[in-house]
Formats: sequence, structure tokens, C-alpha cells
Amino acid sequence: MLLPVSLFALVQSFVLLAEAQQQQLALDTVRDFNSSSLPSPPTFFISPSSDFRHVSVGLCASSAGAPRFFVSNDSSITHPGPDNVDGKSVIEISVGPEGYGSFAGFFPRGGFFAIQAGSVNTPFEILLSAANSTNPLSPFASETTANQAIVFSPSFDPLDPLEPSYPNYTLPSANLTQGNAPSPPKNYTLVYVPTANSPLASVLRTNCAIRSAAQQSNSGAKILSSNSATLWLRDDQGWRWEWFLGGSEGGLTPKTNYTMYTLQDGTIAASKPVMFLTKSASFACALVHQLPYCPAVAYAVPLAVPRPPQVAYTASTLPSPVGETIVSGMSNFTSTLTTLACGRDDYSPLVTCADCQAAYRTWLCTVSFPRCGESNPTSPTPPGASPSTALLGGSSAQQVLLPAVPALKTVNASAAARNPALPAFGEAYEVLLPCLEVCNAADRACPVFLGFKCPLPAFTASDSYAVGYVDSGREGEVGGGATGGAWDEFGNVWCNGP
Repeated sequence: MLLPVSLFALVQSFVLLAEAQQQQLALDTVRDFNSSSLPSPPTFFISPSSDFRHVSVGLCASSAGAPRFFVSNDSSITHPGPDNVDGKSVIEISVGPEGYGSFAGFFPRGGFFAIQAGSVNTPFEILLSAANSTNPLSPFASETTANQAIVFSPSFDPLDPLEPSYPNYTLPSANLTQGNAPSPPKNYTLVYVPTANSPLASVLRTNCAIRSAAQQSNSGAKILSSNSATLWLRDDQGWRWEWFLGGSEGGLTPKTNYTMYTLQDGTIAASKPVMFLTKSASFACALVHQLPYCPAVAYAVPLAVPRPPQVAYTASTLPSPVGETIVSGMSNFTSTLTTLACGRDDYSPLVTCADCQAAYRTWLCTVSFPRCGESNPTSPTPPGASPSTALLGGSSAQQVLLPAVPALKTVNASAAARNPALPAFGEAYEVLLPCLEVCNAADRACPVFLGFKCPLPAFTASDSYAVGYVDSGREGEVGGGATGGAWDEFGNVWCNGP
């Protein structure tokens, strides 16, 4: 007895679906494959979903005969391939020169992912995810010394702003707490290597390609997981992993360029390469980091190198008068600020007492911890910031040429420290002046009755602040500076600021 055509088609569709479900792309699970040992058939079912989905692929090695990848957003098309690509129901995922590619769209009726093996044996990875895994954020190097560096991962799990309300208008304490870390946090792996003759320079920018190249015994690369890092809430952008380089994994080399990448678990593409330069062997300042009352401070300060086994200063090893002075000053400022009926008596339609306290904390920490720097005659000019003219004081007669080099100032050994709570350093050093915008931001955010004032660019501001780097140099004008920011992705730091 023959089955009716409609019933036969229904049975066949159930058979195909059952076979497909044995090879299904699970959400947020990276799958590793090799084009020489693909499953048969090399197709995978994608479950129906009303949510946006990304199908990403990443090659683990360069290959002229790499496999090709196809996706259908309709479960009736069970074998997408080069013969039925139409750009709508069947799409070929194009792999770019950096080794990865993706398709983003909806699969309301499910779909299929198919692989066409290439002529060369090539390892690769596949990922079905709700978020784009081929446009990762980059890490940044907060500071270096001759043989150490502090590196932060990209931020994750940003904080929800909590604005206090009247009458229980309670501001954060002077000595902040880090709060509850996300559980589980996003895991990152840091890979870094000397830039000169780096074997990673010609490698595809995928997690598997960089990891494989870095694991070669002659690569010279270091691989650090999040197990060797500390979770740190640096700012309201969210949590970060902080790596201290130059510890148990070995010190860095003075005056050397390094290239680093971060590899995030559950993604295909690595971050873009980011570089940093260590200081010269004579650089004497010590690193200070992990201060709850100044969470963004993670740089070199004019302090003698701590005694072993300590390799840097933290809140528990910093001379106690330093931290006590900042906490006391922050407490007194907050008490004065809250004499205003915050949340009831608005002094501005744009900012609040909470904004004022946060901006003041940034300013207080920046000026309380002078940032050591070092002249580097080969410092590159930041993009779009060739030597330019900054207009000071609003008068064309007061134009000065602002070179695109860091705002460094030499401090003599006998000079009084900007922060009297810091112990005497005993030798000359170069200090990276605070960005004037750090002061102006606090001035703008705080009520007038506090009497907070910043020096004027036309007169004395350049004696103690970096003018024209973030701010324009014109009175009352925000932005428009030569560098546009305190630091850049190439490891250059122009002035001391967040």
C-alpha cells in the first residue's frame, strides 16, 4: 500500500528533522572542526527563534583552499550550498582577511548551517550566539614601568546608575567598596608578546589562530588566563579583569614594544592588537593600583619601589597617611556638599550632587597621585593631532603651538611634592600633568557655594595642568583638544585623566 504524497512528505520532513537534530548548533557553544574530518552530512540544524541570532565562523589557520560556509533561514532548505544561494533564504558566510565572518538574522522557522570542505585541510570554529562575537572590544595598558605593566580587559556588566533621592539622599562612602562581582564573570585570556619579529603579526585574528601560534615553544608569547587576574570595578563602564605583568610569569624588558590581544571565552574573534611600550631601565617610580577610594588609579607614582615580596603598592601596602588624607578629604567634601538639600533643591537641570561627588573624587585622586612619565622622542603623533594651535583665553594674540607630545614636567629632587602626604622621593622625575578637563569637569558638576575653582588657561593653568589636550584651551569650552582624550589605543598617554 502506497502512502499519500502529503503523508509521505510529512514523514520525510520528520526524518530530516530528526537527523538534523542529531547535529544541531547549540546556542553560545563554540564548536571545533577540521575540514578533513567533517560529519556526514556536514549540515547542522538551527532551532527556530524569534530572537536575533548570529552564526559566526573563524578559521584557525590561513588557507587558500579553506572550506566555505552556508546558512539557510528556512528549515525547508535542508542543504544550503553554492547552488541555491539567493541572498535571502540562503546566504554564504564570507570569511574576511582576518579569518572570520558572520551572518546575523532571524530564524522564525529554524534553518540549517552547511559546510563545503575545501581543498586543504583547515581547522575552524563555529558559533551560534545571541550577540555578535566578531567585533570584540580591546584591552588597554593602564601603565608600565621598566619591567612591569598593568593591563585591563575590556569592560563587562556595566553598573546601573543609582541616583539617590530625597529625603534619604545618601552618597557613596569616601572609601568605596567594590560590591558584588558578577557571577559568573566573563572570562578573558590575555596574550602578549614583544612586537619585534612577533610570530602573531601574520596570524589570523581569531581566538584559535592566536592561541595556537602563542602556544608554540618559540613564539616568545605569554598566555594568562583570568585565573591570574583580579576582578576590578574601575569605573561605571563595568567590571574588568586586571593583569599585573612582571610578576610570577617573569619581568618585561625595558624600552620594549609589546603587542597584546584578549580572547574572550565563547567567542570566535580575538580583540584587535593593542601595543604598549615599557619605560627605560632608569625609570624609578613604582606602580600603585587597587585603591577602593581611588578605583581608577593604576599608574606609576613617585614612590620608592616597595620591599620584596611586594611588587607594587595597593591599599594595604601604601603608606597609611596617603590613603587616610584622601579618605578624610573626600568625607569632608561630601559632608559640605550634603548641607544642600540634595534631590530637593536642584542647583542644575543637568547634574546632581552624585555627579558632583564623582567628579570631585576623580579630580582629588588625580592630583593626589602625581603620575610619573618619561620623555620619548619617538612618540608617534596621535591620529588627526599633528602639531596644532590652541587658542588660549579667547584672544588671537594668545595663540600657542601645542605639540602632540605628552604634557610632561620635570620635578627636581628638592621640590615639594604636590601631595604633602606622599613621602619624599629623593630624586628628580618627570610628571604627567593632570588634564585641565579633570578640574573643569568638577567645576561644572558642583554647586557654586562650594567655591571650587580651576585656574584659567590664559593665566596660570599651564603651570599645574595640561592645557589643550582634552579641552580646547578656550575659556568655558569643553572638548576640541589636540588629542581629544587623556590616552589612546596605541599606548600613548597625553595627560593624567580618566
